[in-house]
Amino acid sequence: MKNNKAKLLAVAVAMGISAQASAAIELYNQDGTTFSADGHFNAFYVQTDDDATGDQSRVRMGFLPNWIGFNVSKQIDDLTVGGRSSFWVTINDGTNSVTDTAIDVRQFYGTVDGEFGQVLFGKDFGLYARSNIFNDELLLGTGLPMINTGGVTFGNISVGYPYTTPNAQITYRSPVTNGFQVAVGVMDPDSGEDGTGAGDDARFEAEGTFNTDFDGGKFSAWLSAATGESNVDGGSVEGIAYGARIAMGGFQFTASGFDQEGISVALADRTVASNVDSDGYLLQASYGANGHRIVLSHGESEVSGADSMELDSIAYFYDINSNLKLIAEYDMAEDGSGNETDQFAIGAALSW
Repeated sequence: MKNNKAKLLAVAVAMGISAQASAAIELYNQDGTTFSADGHFNAFYVQTDDDATGDQSRVRMGFLPNWIGFNVSKQIDDLTVGGRSSFWVTINDGTNSVTDTAIDVRQFYGTVDGEFGQVLFGKDFGLYARSNIFNDELLLGTGLPMINTGGVTFGNISVGYPYTTPNAQITYRSPVTNGFQVAVGVMDPDSGEDGTGAGDDARFEAEGTFNTDFDGGKFSAWLSAATGESNVDGGSVEGIAYGARIAMGGFQFTASGFDQEGISVALADRTVASNVDSDGYLLQASYGANGHRIVLSHGESEVSGADSMELDSIAYFYDINSNLKLIAEYDMAEDGSGNETDQFAIGAALSW
């Protein structure tokens, strides 16, 4: 990744928005220095029916919060130095204030690029299970219903993958060679923890990706891993996450999964007791043509000593133009105790 356009494309993919649907606005480009901004807005009317709590109607965000991001890049001799900051906002006010809108900073990092690859330092999404979530075809939709919450819905978090939580890190990415790229990073072990746990060791994560084009289609695959120490009992924690995608003739098929010990099934940076096992998978198929796209999705997860969860979804996306999408989705969630939650959502997403 030697220039700012490549970096912005990586950001767009990471946010689950295709290059055709999102293009950063360049605000400055002079003397080898560029500065640009990108953003995303969405809102849904959501009707939820839960066996335990009853019906609820909301106007709320989908799986992705709204955000605005800023990117800087400067060429200095053989190096490109740069960085990104992004600010993520809920559109639903808190319960104690009529104007309190939560803002969180999910990315705030610097980068150094050269022939050796890239070094990233600061706060960014982790490596473990990163591609599982970034390749979820429901990123721009809703996914798992989260009734009575003021924030986002949950996508396929905890029913197909753990969320690759933004974390303080130092990460190296190799150059892309014949479609292969490797990333390794050291992460802050106390991210999201209460600080009173038994874990003292840093956490290490790695990811390998492969992408290639063939006659009439594309193929990609990924494998990531994490190892560290439980903040609950001090034992070792570890996990692997994997997946593959093939696209041809308007059809796209994605399969991913994870298997882990001592890592939260919901938030990948959180630890649980080191003897708690969890695993899950996500299967998706889609077809798109002339601005229309239909997605079918099924995800499941299971935690030792706890109820399993599963989610079935069908979603329809329509591109009004390269920046604006209309979205309709129906989700059916069921936990191990048999409690069912159905959700219908219709909304719009605007990105640049």
